[in-house]
Amino acid sequence: MPKSKRDYYEILGVNKNSSADEIKRAYRKLARQYHPDVNKEPGAEDKFKELNEAYQVISDPNKRSQYDYYGTAGGPAGGGAGFEGFYFGGGFEGFGEFGDIFDVFFGGQRGGRRAAPQRGADLRYDLRLTLEQAANGLEKEINIVHFVSCSTCKGSGAKPGTKPVRCSACNGNGQVKKSQRTILGSFTQVVTCPTCRGSGETISTPCDSCKGDGRAKKSQQVKVKIPAGIDTGFRLRVSGAGDAGQKGSPPGDLYIFIQVEPHHLFNRDGENLYYRTKISFVQAILGDEINIPTIDGEASLKIPAGTQPNTNFRLKGKGMPIVNQRERGNQYVLVEVDIPTKLSKQQAELLKQYNNA
Repeated sequence: MPKSKRDYYEILGVNKNSSADEIKRAYRKLARQYHPDVNKEPGAEDKFKELNEAYQVISDPNKRSQYDYYGTAGGPAGGGAGFEGFYFGGGFEGFGEFGDIFDVFFGGQRGGRRAAPQRGADLRYDLRLTLEQAANGLEKEINIVHFVSCSTCKGSGAKPGTKPVRCSACNGNGQVKKSQRTILGSFTQVVTCPTCRGSGETISTPCDSCKGDGRAKKSQQVKVKIPAGIDTGFRLRVSGAGDAGQKGSPPGDLYIFIQVEPHHLFNRDGENLYYRTKISFVQAILGDEINIPTIDGEASLKIPAGTQPNTNFRLKGKGMPIVNQRERGNQYVLVEVDIPTKLSKQQAELLKQYNNA
């Protein structure tokens, strides 16, 4: 069925697959541009009414569904559309709900509330460990510099013997009313009190030690328990060891980020360790028993007769501990056979005899 008007999606500059947020953003942008109190060019008022009509339909899921199916917002034959003429030269007509016009001109900020004291900030500490330390686990003391509650004022920010007082600007509510004149008239907003920053209290006599902040910087030693088997990428949390919160609010946490250094003997893959060693071709042929380094010390490895080059042997349970478990990984030993590049005449003759036997 042909439509008598321009396509609503075309008017708003969106397509039929656009989300509700995309449609709303497009409408806000165009409404600011063509509002008759802003745009005095000929045709701006008609354009503004056209935008409103399109938005009233496309922003409503039911009306949008009918429009997509029938080409109108009122069902077959366009009955009951009823969206023409709802801007009459001022006020809030044509914007639907009050929230729409408020969002267009004020960015959606509709008031404030009394601000609660802020929790302290979380802190990060990067800790490097050797592979041996990671294998055995340890308790380590680290030094951090962070905010702690001021010992002079006990975190209140007020000089000892005084107390914070109710903010006179907001009467302790943490909010004040702010009037603003716009092209659409006067608006009153409830905003966070700039005097007390939403706390509802002010400090007339600040603490000399912390200058009214209620906190002070301090260097402290923190004990950290490192579990056996920890690996690079692990993160440990020390509850309450971050920055102190403001005015008695809870402190943040300290997060320890682990980095395990590469080892000169072993390669690590999770809980398993990998080691390479060389044996002589005689050991490979006749077999032998050799000592192999492990993360816990030396261990014996039996080389069977006829061992082929690049054979992998497993030392069960000689790998890394699994964090918070009793099990351990394995150590894998890759055996390389060392083939001599030079032989004595006697050695060469013996090998020939062996080859011809």
